This record gives sequence, C-alpha cells and structure tokens, in this order.
Amino acid sequence: MKKITIAIDGHSSCGKSTMAKDLAREVGYIYVDTGAMYRSVTLYALRKRLFNEDGSVKTGELEHEMPEIHISFVFNRETGRPDTYLNGECVEKEIRSLEVSSHVSPIAAIPFVRTAMVAQQQQMGKDKGVVMDGRDIGTTVFPDAELKVFVTASSRVRAQRRFDELKAKGMPANFDDILKNVEERDYIDSHREVSPLRKADDALLLDNSEMTIAEQKQWLLDRFNEALQK
Repeated sequence: MKKITIAIDGHSSCGKSTMAKDLAREVGYIYVDTGAMYRSVTLYALRKRLFNEDGSVKTGELEHEMPEIHISFVFNRETGRPDTYLNGECVEKEIRSLEVSSHVSPIAAIPFVRTAMVAQQQQMGKDKGVVMDGRDIGTTVFPDAELKVFVTASSRVRAQRRFDELKAKGMPANFDDILKNVEERDYIDSHREVSPLRKADDALLLDNSEMTIAEQKQWLLDRFNEALQK
C-alpha cells in the first residue's frame, strides 16, 4: 500500500503532537515528535549547566557535547504512544516542564543543534509512512512531504491548554508565566536565523482555537485520505 510523509508544523502548544500521535496510531504510521528532540537537548544542557546566568547558551561547550546526545522514541504499550528517551533514559515527563519550555527556543535556534536534529529526523523518515511534527518539518526537514499542515491558535488559547496539561500532570503552573513563555517562543521561533517558523506555501492552514480534539482528528484524517488519493 502507498505510504506518504506527513509534516505537521505550527506554533508551540497548539496541539500538534496530540493530532500527530492520534493520526499515526490511526493509520499505523511512525510518529516522531521533533519538539521533544529539541526539549531533550535542552534538558541535557540544563543538567550539564550549559546556560549562562542571563539565559544564553554556552555554545562552545554544547557543540562539544552534541556527539554524546542520542535521542530515540520507544512505544509505550500503556499509553499507546511513544515516549522520548535521552541516552537510554525515559525523559517524557522531565522535558514537558516549564523550566525546559523556558530554555528550549535559544537551543533550537543554534545552527549546529538544528543540523544534528534534522539529520536524525530525515533518517527516521527516509522510508515514508511517518507523521512528524515540529516547527520546520514542511519547510526544511521534508519539503517534499505529500501532506503538510500548519497549525495555529491564539496565544491565550495555547497558554490555557499548556496550563491545563501541566495541572493534570500534577506539575506547578502559573497561567501568566505560561502565556509570557508562549509569546516569547513565538517571537524567537519566527525570527531565528536558521529555519524560522513559517507556513510552507503548499501547507494547509488549520486554526484550531475553537475546535475539539475529535474535530481536529477527523479533519486531519480526511486530509490524509485525500492525500493518499493523489
């Protein structure tokens, strides 16, 4: 049966990962959360104290450490979704913290980090049959993907979703701090020098501010079936 590559780009905290995971499970494709990969590099940098007091990255030291950073995804039978592993350790919960969220954009803007992650992502998707979400999948990682979707929602809606997610996991959360983080990440992601966040010319736009998860899931499944027919 024909297999395609699905690239889901968009702003932070707009539900890309949930949509992508659900679609991958529905159609039997491999799911890759590229945002989790950058979060894992960020967690590694935090643990190694590779941030200066002003929040900037000790790039020389991080570049030296990059060959030691190995990220993989292992299917979790209990949740029905893949968990993120950093050098063999499951870090799925740790990488979702506000501390990691507050430091990930500077890490993701570093050219040598993006080069390393894009190479890993392209290797994961070389045989097609993959759903990948992130900030530059349709523009940089898989510019020839058969289905590209760019997801967005208002910053307040996205902050509320992140707040609810953290509270549900029993993690500390402050709405105003999260909203500020969402808006800062939007600016950094859109203005970085390497692979800035932008909608690919041939991507379908989905504003899910007012949509339920079920509605998003059906919308994406319909687009997938349409892409298969082309």
